[in-house]
Amino acid sequence: MARHTEDKRRAPRRRATKLLLRTVLPLLLFALALTPATGQRPEREGGATPFGGGSPFGGGSPFGTRPPRRYVPDVPEADGAARTAGEFTFARMVYRSPYSYGRRWGGAWATDYPDADNHFITGIREWAGTNLNVSGRPERVEIMDERLFDYPFVYFVEPGYMELSDEEAARLREYAARGGFLFFDDFWGEAEWENVREQMRKVFPEYEVRELPLTHPIFHSYLDIGEVVQVPNIYNAQRGVTSEKGGVTPYYMGIEDKGGRLVAFFARNSDLGDAWEWINDSRYPVRYGLAAYRIGINVVIYAMSH
Repeated sequence: MARHTEDKRRAPRRRATKLLLRTVLPLLLFALALTPATGQRPEREGGATPFGGGSPFGGGSPFGTRPPRRYVPDVPEADGAARTAGEFTFARMVYRSPYSYGRRWGGAWATDYPDADNHFITGIREWAGTNLNVSGRPERVEIMDERLFDYPFVYFVEPGYMELSDEEAARLREYAARGGFLFFDDFWGEAEWENVREQMRKVFPEYEVRELPLTHPIFHSYLDIGEVVQVPNIYNAQRGVTSEKGGVTPYYMGIEDKGGRLVAFFARNSDLGDAWEWINDSRYPVRYGLAAYRIGINVVIYAMSH
């Protein structure tokens, strides 16, 4: 009886400790890591915390002590209004890659899918403290699908293997002209870079992909980014290697239209998607995971505000 009474007395303390670990500690970690740029901090009623509660993957912060592998949120099937709920939906582009070396679901487009998409949108919704209304369900869309125009932002992974038809190139050009934004990630070395340039010449024959200075507004749209970090895949990171396929120097690059609007962003010689996928794995270095989230969040905020 005495033991039962003691257990009852300890239960509120255990619950309070768990609450502290799930809320206060992650809050402090993210407040230090993801401080928004001056003038870009969202205003919230009632002094609400800018980074939400505890880690969305359970346990402590994914940038602190982490479980050996992450919890992957379910992505339930949805249709109609539920598919486009939210001001921003993370949309992954499905494209043809006949010369890729083989990926799940038959194409390079599916690299890191769906874990990277789920984890990244969770980061925007629950960690970054933005006022952006983010859909909890990521989407994938083909270039010729009419739904493409429902999404103001699309993400391409491994475009070094992408092959666009003339019709697909024209569709992407129309998409950008109507306000859409293209985000390219995870292509390495000269061969893949040349293919990306070739595909972009089909889409934007009058524009060049150019390196962006760190003074560009995209690097200060929400967080202040002062360096280009080469983000490796998890296997290279564990070996202390950041480059692959000869892509030693990382670049942040872009295409601007004649009005000066950035319509496409390129993370060359970096693998942001792998960092998003493995963010809650203790084997993945914090430095690279944080860098990948910071630039990803800035790109989304820029795309949604320009």
